[in-house]
Amino acid sequence: MLPVVEKFISINGEGAHAGELAVFIRFRGCNLCCSYCDTCWANTENAPAEYETVEELTEWVAETGVHNVTLTGGEPLLHKEAGTLARLLIADGCRVEIETNGSISLERLACGDDRPIFTMDYKLPSSGMEEFMCIDNFRLLGCHDTVKFVSGSNEDLEKAAELIERYRLTERCHVYISPVFGEIEPAAIVEFMEEHKMNGVRLQLQLHKFIWEPTRRGV
Repeated sequence: MLPVVEKFISINGEGAHAGELAVFIRFRGCNLCCSYCDTCWANTENAPAEYETVEELTEWVAETGVHNVTLTGGEPLLHKEAGTLARLLIADGCRVEIETNGSISLERLACGDDRPIFTMDYKLPSSGMEEFMCIDNFRLLGCHDTVKFVSGSNEDLEKAAELIERYRLTERCHVYISPVFGEIEPAAIVEFMEEHKMNGVRLQLQLHKFIWEPTRRGV
């Protein structure tokens, strides 16, 4: 059984398939507490949730008729059954993306032909959670996966540039830099990218926060 705090259809707001229609399943609970978290309401142990089986969730996704599926949270990899759900959905012909916070090893799910796609954060200094990052995850990423650096300061941007170069991330996967909403101007990120000749790196804004009110749920 999986604790589901919300499930809905919307567009992907970020990642390699931003703007595409997707089904979202958000699970309760997170092992981090980032300074800029916009889903704190879903992260506590007592957050309201409906417990559903992987079979029930697979059936619901099939009924939507939408083939892109995003498993998110909180932190979905805290739930072992999330991997089972991902593989069932993939077997049904879905493209499954897991949004993960970068602190949990991907090794269990990163092997095999039925692996999901990962959109993995690396928590930069302003998050307050950088010490918990699992650096070994970088070697497990492939051409369909994404590393996302959510940046709120020049220090964050400097650290992102260092990691991208050190681990040659643009040769391995998609790489995005996103602003902490309301903390740094996107133009400042563009200027930084230009100054540091960050080829192969993309600036990405969270589309759903521009289409709808930034704190709205279910979008």
